[in-house]
Amino acid sequence: MRNEFERLAARQPMDLLSMKRYELPAPSAGQKNDITAWQECVNNSMAQLEHQAVRIENLELMSQYGTNAWKVYNDNLAFMIEMAQKELQKFRKQIQDMNWQRKNDQLAGGAKLRELESNWVSLVSKNYEIERAIVQLENEITQLRQQQGDENKENIRQDF
Repeated sequence: MRNEFERLAARQPMDLLSMKRYELPAPSAGQKNDITAWQECVNNSMAQLEHQAVRIENLELMSQYGTNAWKVYNDNLAFMIEMAQKELQKFRKQIQDMNWQRKNDQLAGGAKLRELESNWVSLVSKNYEIERAIVQLENEITQLRQQQGDENKENIRQDF
């Protein structure tokens, strides 16, 4: 893989398909009369022939059964995609429902908070009014006591 990535990075063309392994070489010039060399060549050619026969058989099996298997595989993939999309839609709906619920809760909480704040402002205003009334009554009491004190002083003076 590394070699292939290096080739791509260097922008070099892809190597041509090597047919060397399909060649059936004869024994070398020095071994033309050697029976074991010829036997090795025959064994090599028989192995190559068997390999090609297996490839042909695999191709025939694939042409006979491959399309159906591929269709079943594609149907399974389509079913899996459909199920995943349904599950995704279910999760999106759950998220949307949860967000709507949170929004409604926050709006209700905001209304309750405004109501409580209004009550608080009203109570603070009433407390202020009560405190002001207390201060005013205390001032009136002080004035009345002063007037009574002055009247008592007057009465004492008149008595003398």
